[in-house]
Amino acid sequence: MLSRSVSKTLLSTTVRQSLKNKTNIHSSLKISSNVLGRRYISNVNVENNINGNYIRKQQTNYVNGNKLWLINNRRFASTVVKVPQMAESLTEGTLKEFTKNVGDFVHQDELIATIETDKIDVEVNAPFSGTIKKFLANPEDTVTVGGDLIEIEEGPAPEGNDAVKKESKPVKEKATEPVPEKKPAETVQKSESKPVSTPAQEKPKKQEAVQNVFEPKTFTSFSRNERKVKMNRMRMRIAERLKESQNTAASLTTFNEVDMSGILEMRKLYKDEIIKTKNVKFGFMGLFSKACTLAAKDIPSVNGAIEGDQIVYRDYSDISIAVATPKGLVTPVIRNAESLSVLEIEEEIVRLSKKARDGKLTLEDMSGGTFTISNGGVFGSLYGTPIINTPQTAVLGLHGVKQRPVTLADGTIASRPMMYLALTYDHRMLDGREAVTFLRTVKEYIEDPRKMLLA
Repeated sequence: MLSRSVSKTLLSTTVRQSLKNKTNIHSSLKISSNVLGRRYISNVNVENNINGNYIRKQQTNYVNGNKLWLINNRRFASTVVKVPQMAESLTEGTLKEFTKNVGDFVHQDELIATIETDKIDVEVNAPFSGTIKKFLANPEDTVTVGGDLIEIEEGPAPEGNDAVKKESKPVKEKATEPVPEKKPAETVQKSESKPVSTPAQEKPKKQEAVQNVFEPKTFTSFSRNERKVKMNRMRMRIAERLKESQNTAASLTTFNEVDMSGILEMRKLYKDEIIKTKNVKFGFMGLFSKACTLAAKDIPSVNGAIEGDQIVYRDYSDISIAVATPKGLVTPVIRNAESLSVLEIEEEIVRLSKKARDGKLTLEDMSGGTFTISNGGVFGSLYGTPIINTPQTAVLGLHGVKQRPVTLADGTIASRPMMYLALTYDHRMLDGREAVTFLRTVKEYIEDPRKMLLA
């Protein structure tokens, strides 16, 4: 009887001790507040291991095991990067290039691909850090928004020799790249080229590509070679819009000439001070833009547009500035130019022109616009008729400044720096009287810039 009582007491003590230790272990491992911790605790055999050392050992094992589980699952989790949303009016584009290779490690927000659209180049950045496993599209493919683009294995950068090898590989190529002698033109071309990640075996092709740049400049006698180059999407869109403009608008051009003596004298007096205070050059575009916004107040049809059977008149002027880029002509917009000073307009022109040359313009930078100014004079143009940037109503073309003999008001003849102006307008919207009046008003503001202060 005593034997049974003792056994029962010992069993009860063992059970209570087991429950107590299980509770302690549970509290210890629950620090992570993780589902893994709660699953792990149910498998701990506390009846045979009730000392504190074992508890600490199990806690250490769990923490290490949890880290390993996280690393393994992250390292082997591949995610497909989709073609990003570009804009409401853009649903597809042409895959221009991948900036990385399969097997390269990329950091979050690092550029991995470029997609060319009708208006802008869209940059695709890595949504997270990881290793590129597979390309799901090829360069020159047409890709749609939401389509598969790249498969990336999410995880940390490779460790050990592999990481050192990958990081040092581009440096090694650059350091050992042979520099051709007695070919300064090629050396300049290489130093200005944008570095890209390419395998070592591609170097001969890069050198050959640099040499090919100079081949068209040398011709063989009686040569009859031809070559075809596919139009990029921007050039195709420009062609479509220009033809659409000719087919839609009743285009007509009126001309005038302006004496640039006043502006040139003004630039001579203030250009150095403006560069010091505003860090911008005092050019023609700011003055012409301001003059157009003031003239549009008298002739609002210049700033309007036709929508169906209605005419839209605007009390603001968003001036589109034509900027030439290697891929074609783009027209970034200066918003509310009527509310900006001449120097503020110049600052906007500098900012937008730089973005255009760098290929960084966004769709918002080019959308809208109520009137366009195109300055062909920077390329030496003497005379020309610009094409309307539909759905706008008019475009002003500036040309080169040339010294020409001019008959002055007193009948004498003098040499003056003269510029031809050309205003192409939609005759459906503007009458000839309005177009001529607008251009003459711009001429008066430019010939005497002080009038702009009184307007």
